[in-house]
Amino acid sequence: MSPIMFLIFALTLVCSALASPINGAAATLEKRVTHTGRGTWFDVGLGACGKTNVNSDKIVAISSQIYGNGNNCEQYMHITNTANGKSAWGKVRDECPGCGASDIDMSPSLFQELGSLDTGVLQVSWHFENKAFQLP
Repeated sequence: MSPIMFLIFALTLVCSALASPINGAAATLEKRVTHTGRGTWFDVGLGACGKTNVNSDKIVAISSQIYGNGNNCEQYMHITNTANGKSAWGKVRDECPGCGASDIDMSPSLFQELGSLDTGVLQVSWHFENKAFQLP
């Protein structure tokens, strides 16, 4: 084997080793879907996820279409007011039967991070965070 062929073989071997997944684990990517809709607020209490909340908790009620059987309970969402760019995180703790598919209902404290309660309705975009997400 010529020295050039040996060098090419060695570089190929090193590059393939560097491109291998860490600890042999396959990387998992989750598709992020951004929704846009109306954001409103409500006085919270016992939610469909089975947890009792107070208005100072940063919680979200999602539409019945997305709530389904509650698989998104306890999952964080990142929400942005599309009019002013303010954003915040909230945790799914309830279902909103009166909401359109991409609309959300928020606790007063969460709503106030995005806009004034006097506004009543905001245009928002939002997406679910990875199930393992923790607040920064």
